Amino acid sequence: MKERVTKLDINTPILDLNDRLAAENRALCDEHGVFVLDLMASPGAGKTSTILATIDMLRDRYRIAVIEGDIASSVDADKIKAHGIPAVQINTGGACHLEAAMVRRALETLDLAELDLIILENVGNLVCPTEFDLGEDAKVMILSIPEGDDKALKYPHIFQISEAIILNKYDTISVFDFDEGAFDEAIARLNPKAPVFRMAATKPVAQDSGIAAWTAWLEERVKQKGIAQ
Repeated sequence: MKERVTKLDINTPILDLNDRLAAENRALCDEHGVFVLDLMASPGAGKTSTILATIDMLRDRYRIAVIEGDIASSVDADKIKAHGIPAVQINTGGACHLEAAMVRRALETLDLAELDLIILENVGNLVCPTEFDLGEDAKVMILSIPEGDDKALKYPHIFQISEAIILNKYDTISVFDFDEGAFDEAIARLNPKAPVFRMAATKPVAQDSGIAAWTAWLEERVKQKGIAQ
């Protein structure tokens, strides 16, 4: 008699548990009036520089903390702390994304009553972070010009789930073979409601770097949660 093959779907229970923990994270932050932003991107796209530029624009109006996700090291968290902002480092030990349980442990080390905005810097990856709810209020992704205009076609899900998209290192567009029209067309197809912020995170705001437009959008989202500046 032919033996029956038993299939086990391990993804469903893993994601179910993660979603329950994410709901607890969201309730905890809601209770304390804290807005949580999940910032996703490839390695080198400019997540940390974007966070630093965001901090510089909003730190006088909001109390900010950062949770850094990396496979190893505390390089990025150290940069944030050097700017006088609380930062918690999560080393995933090989995992290619943050999970709700990791974020919960980080939240427990922060004084949520003294915060308005927490920025999660997810592990550099365009695939894995898309599947995991962390308890955030908004997911935003960064694509840098050197990565190419075709990334929206190759990794559509991250563009589809993002509430806004930052096109970073925009000041280098004349150097790279980046088809801006093709990129805009792909975004219009995948996620027409998402605003695209063309930005150069390391440039001064006075140079029309796009940072002001991005932070104005984020500030509006924070206000929508009822968090006054």
